[in-house]
Amino acid sequence: MPDAWSDKDERQYQHVKDSAKEQGKSNQEAKSVAARTVNKQRRGESRTANKTTQGTGNPNTPLDQRTRQELANRAAQLDISGRSKMNKSELVAAIRKRQS
Repeated sequence: MPDAWSDKDERQYQHVKDSAKEQGKSNQEAKSVAARTVNKQRRGESRTANKTTQGTGNPNTPLDQRTRQELANRAAQLDISGRSKMNKSELVAAIRKRQS
């Protein structure tokens, strides 16, 4: 757990992690879900330097249900050119084309 997390954040992390493990997720998956949840909460409360996610979204979520920012981050990972000018549907199409 990062040093910047408050006691409340750590409690929330533990609660979400334990809940995910009860749902049958592996320890690594549970940790990932818990960390994303806490960090999303912190971003929403403006307690982080970044206002938006730097991640690519939950890999189990379909591309068309992810945010534009998450899609742009994934497109950057895949080195898709012209991504900054693409809208959400264009990003989804470009990512699908690159991944296939």
